[in-house]
Amino acid sequence: MEKRKMEKLGIETSLLGFGCMRFPVTAEGKIDEPLAEQMMDKAIASGVNYIDTAYPYHGGESETFVGKVLKKYDRGSFYLATKLPCWKVEKPEDIDAIFQEQLEKLQTDYIDFYLVHALNKDRFQKIVELGGIQRLEQLKDEGKIKNLGFSFHDDYDTFEKILCYRDWDFCQIQLNYMDVNEQAGLKGYRLTEEKNVPLVIMEPIKGGSLAAFADDITGMFGSLDPSASVASFALRWVGSLPNVKVILSGMSTMEQVEDNLKTFGSFKPLSEEESSTIDRIVELINSRVQNGCTGCRYCMPCPAGVDIPGNFRVWNTYHMYQNYNMVKRNWEKGLGDEKQAKNCVKCGKCEQACPQKLHIREDLEKVQADLDKKEFVV
Repeated sequence: MEKRKMEKLGIETSLLGFGCMRFPVTAEGKIDEPLAEQMMDKAIASGVNYIDTAYPYHGGESETFVGKVLKKYDRGSFYLATKLPCWKVEKPEDIDAIFQEQLEKLQTDYIDFYLVHALNKDRFQKIVELGGIQRLEQLKDEGKIKNLGFSFHDDYDTFEKILCYRDWDFCQIQLNYMDVNEQAGLKGYRLTEEKNVPLVIMEPIKGGSLAAFADDITGMFGSLDPSASVASFALRWVGSLPNVKVILSGMSTMEQVEDNLKTFGSFKPLSEEESSTIDRIVELINSRVQNGCTGCRYCMPCPAGVDIPGNFRVWNTYHMYQNYNMVKRNWEKGLGDEKQAKNCVKCGKCEQACPQKLHIREDLEKVQADLDKKEFVV
């Protein structure tokens, strides 16, 4: 198992971290505990020593399940990460109540890596004003938190402000080869290097989006290594960045565990040829964008109830990845019948307001036709 040293903290973690947000579930939607435990046992036996959960995962059941599984292991043999649900904090005392609840659910006396969860501009401002960071620092002084960090979902400017607020032990960002300019992005990665803040990566496969493509892109990956999974290239892309110390993978099947163990058991940074091929793949994916909607929402509200930016987001994503399963949930449930393009009455109000001068009415017709046809099913 590939290991990475967090020199700042004087510890060594497995590059592969077990993300506990996407455990297999039963027909009733509960964690399939026997299978999930087998998956965790397999990963730990193979050298994975970083286990990442959070208060809301699996409807609040992830921490409880993880605590039961890890109880059979020596506490010093793994690093446990969980997160403060800052959106539930209304007063400083809430932090203590939530933290104590997490310790009980996880059956432990301390947390190795404790994160302020999913920070954005507003949440950060609120937690600072409440004195939450100071209280977490006190818990660290008491030995109940070993390393204090945060996970992040907002723009780069907000990331820079948060990262420079204090000397964080580590932080966690979303990063993959398609999202280099999204949220913190590669610019944020470089800032963590400059500030000497070890980095944990989430969404390295973009929620599974970078694991399954149409035949043309799959063939491009296959020409590099026919024995390697498409997902492994996304993981290796992230792992080729030296300040990345842990890459979280939310594994849902034993097959995913085994494939990840194969990738990280004999980890190789990307070669020059592989990097160039991924660059070409990114260009190809981006070239499939159908229109230039920026999501500014000047076109909204639509008199007919159509979520115009939502339709275009689904349409562009569908064509970029040529995979209907990637957009199925957003199309069928997120938008549903009421907000889909088919409800457009062609009044033209949206086109008058659009700064991009898009042919919205014409494009909405194409959206509905393409998504009804479902040509790309991977």
